[in-house]
Amino acid sequence: MQVNDSNRRRRSIGRLGLACLVLQLALAPNIGIADGRINFALVFAAYVALTTGGRTGVLCGFLGGLAFDLCTTGPFGLMTLLLTVGSFVLGMEDRNRIAEDLSGSITIFMIVSFIVTLVYHLAMFLVGQASSFYDVFVLRTLPTFGLTAVAFLPFALVGSHGSGAPLSSIRGGAGPVRRRPGKFDLGNL
Repeated sequence: MQVNDSNRRRRSIGRLGLACLVLQLALAPNIGIADGRINFALVFAAYVALTTGGRTGVLCGFLGGLAFDLCTTGPFGLMTLLLTVGSFVLGMEDRNRIAEDLSGSITIFMIVSFIVTLVYHLAMFLVGQASSFYDVFVLRTLPTFGLTAVAFLPFALVGSHGSGAPLSSIRGGAGPVRRRPGKFDLGNL
């Protein structure tokens, strides 16, 4: 019998959020290529959206974006909006996509991450914090996208292993569980 322990889920998400906040404040400003920096708020929001989805994923995207906006000098509320929409897109299926399909999850993360990063830096150009399209695309968007994608990979690899995932107990594990030869338990389907 599997028990849905919502307090355990909240604690796991809270610990992950706190870890990403510390990494955003302590590590991200010190590691960069050109003007690009790792966006741990995007990593957090995407990980929760891909492992839980639904309202929880969208709420974590909102909170991650809000924390990012409070920690940077960019337009306030922009990353909050982008991560909320991005988390909605990533978590539409309301299942643990990372445990079920790691390569597909990484692919959709890459697409959403590139779009979020590009729109954010284009907005930075519009408010005057970037000087040209070359600065926006080559010096900011591509390095930020690359560094964020590399930072997401350890989270995705840990999340792909059912028992080793920080949030593995959220939806009762990863997909159908093989009980005996030829029989599957489809859980809440």
